[in-house]
Amino acid sequence: MPWLIVIVLGAMSAFGPLATDMYLPAFPAIATALPADPASVQGTLAAFFAGMSLAQLVYGPAADRFGRKPPLLAGLAIFTLASIGCAVAHDIGALGWMRFGQGLGGCAGMVMARAIVRDLTEGQAAIRLMSQITLVMGLAPILAPSIGSLLLQVGDWRLIFWVLALYSAVLAAVVWLALPESLPEERRQHEGPLGVLRIYLTLLTDRRFMAMALAAMLPIAGMFAYIGGSPFVFMELHGVSPANYGLFFGANALGIMLTARFNTVLTKNRPAAVVLGWGLAAMACAGLALVLVAATGLGGFWAIAVLLFLYVSGVGVVMPLGTTLAMAAQGRNAGSASAVIGTLQFGLGAIAGALVGILHDGTSVPMAVAIAFCGVSGWLAPRLLAR
Repeated sequence: MPWLIVIVLGAMSAFGPLATDMYLPAFPAIATALPADPASVQGTLAAFFAGMSLAQLVYGPAADRFGRKPPLLAGLAIFTLASIGCAVAHDIGALGWMRFGQGLGGCAGMVMARAIVRDLTEGQAAIRLMSQITLVMGLAPILAPSIGSLLLQVGDWRLIFWVLALYSAVLAAVVWLALPESLPEERRQHEGPLGVLRIYLTLLTDRRFMAMALAAMLPIAGMFAYIGGSPFVFMELHGVSPANYGLFFGANALGIMLTARFNTVLTKNRPAAVVLGWGLAAMACAGLALVLVAATGLGGFWAIAVLLFLYVSGVGVVMPLGTTLAMAAQGRNAGSASAVIGTLQFGLGAIAGALVGILHDGTSVPMAVAIAFCGVSGWLAPRLLAR
């Protein structure tokens, strides 16, 4: 696979972590500048997740009907304009709506990346390409908090959103000039609204597809709970500085890259579903141990940090394998299948993030409970749904 394709697909998949993680260190500054309470600032994160979740249901059928590039370019344009809107917002309500708009546009890249992988590869080659994309995408959460902290040193929090607008505009130019269309005309769907609903109904009632999709996305929802809860747990509860918070966040993202690197090796002589099961079990155990540590204080801050690293690292196994297995039989409906996976990812993530805020009690327990629930549910999904 040409390196340019891998990099572009990785950059497309990175919209979620970039638009989420770059502004996490700016939460206190946003709360002071607008002004707003911490819960309202955290609500802008939930608004982004909601936008990411809903719009994918539109991009999926559009990608199957018009090809991958036109909807992708439309999404990049929406993200660019919404990022500019975030940069000039003057109250927390406006920022929340613009973050929702960022989600509406940014999810296009994630939908198209999964669909293009299915267009170009299958089997072991699809696992290899998805793992390579995960490696490239893994750079985003490693670098994003540190970039956000650096931007806060040279400007205010608005500069973060100007940089996101520039990122989207540059990627749109690269897609327009260098990314080939992967869905030929003869393979495109021409379904009307009822046909689209029928495709979605077929996917939602496909036990194996839903088992693999939920197995991948439920544990990732736990990572969203970590993203939403960790600024409070690290910086306010345990006194970690914004700069050091970025280092911890980057270390967890590095764990994703390391585990993704070994997917191809692990699945070479073993069924991918078996390796996926190992990853799901490890994440469930890490989540349950995190609840114990958070509730008892056993091991203190470092026990929480280590268990979070173990949990988040499992995403490097679970996300590419679960996604590949779910997409394997969805050749003609790859765009719609990708949309369902993405909607589950960010819909469940929004719920998990909101749950952390609702249960907020001044401790790390709400974050730990949400993470453990998502990890255990992901482990149970293929056992309850798949034949």
